[in-house]
Amino acid sequence: MEFKGVYTAIITPFNEDESIDYNALAKLIEFNIANGVAGIVPCGTTGESPTLDYEEHNELIKFVIKQVAGRVSVIAGTGSNCTKEAIRMSQHAEKDEVDALLLVNPYYNKPTQEGLYLHFKAIADSVSIPCVIYNIKGRTGVNVETPTLLRLINDCKNITAVKEASGDLDQIKSVIDQAPKDFCVLSGDDNIALQVVKMGGKGIVSVASNVIPKQMNEMISFALAGNFDEAEKLNKNMEKLFAIQFIETNPIPMKYILAKKGMCNEIYRLPMCALSSEHKVEVDKVINEMGL
Repeated sequence: MEFKGVYTAIITPFNEDESIDYNALAKLIEFNIANGVAGIVPCGTTGESPTLDYEEHNELIKFVIKQVAGRVSVIAGTGSNCTKEAIRMSQHAEKDEVDALLLVNPYYNKPTQEGLYLHFKAIADSVSIPCVIYNIKGRTGVNVETPTLLRLINDCKNITAVKEASGDLDQIKSVIDQAPKDFCVLSGDDNIALQVVKMGGKGIVSVASNVIPKQMNEMISFALAGNFDEAEKLNKNMEKLFAIQFIETNPIPMKYILAKKGMCNEIYRLPMCALSSEHKVEVDKVINEMGL
């Protein structure tokens, strides 16, 4: 499986009683597919996965697979800070015929590089489908260093991509330069996605594509084709959204924007909570300027 293009880190919409709003989720998936994304990524950071229980997690992934129906790829977040739990969720998703797994760094327990290697290897060895390492130090307190990632790539043939959300362009370039040519590096940050593709990356796992999938797809497509002038123009047009969507913790601003568009309820599960009034004013200004 080649990872290339825009993959939407889809939100998890909730009903007023905080149950999963599957009707809204289906519409969001259809909106993204209609606008050219390469894949849907449920149960990631943007999907508020830490607040989903085990049964909900499995049910949501199964629903997304059924809704997508093979039209694009589904990369399911099945990572955990407990290796045994990550294996259990990963094997469940594989049984439901997901295309690939997204495996986040173990959070809170801050393992060593050897611990990270053993953790990811154990999960990859427990399944036969492609695995995407999700490196996000800011959320997890630990960074997958390039030698550790290269070791995993060498020892686990189904670890075939990384979602790089470290924000460290030097590290990302180091991975691109040293990894095998068929290994895929995806940006985990919208604001540096174009730079990552220019360095040899293959695309983006995007938050912004929840609301502007067409524009994100066009920008990345231009970049992958080497038309950087057009890609730069589109990137510049989206810069304000890239900034404002992190004015508070993701996915709070993005859910607010989608709620304003009538695509979901502005409902979160604690400890996520509603966007502050002062920040709503700032977000409203940006989405009005952008015609969203």
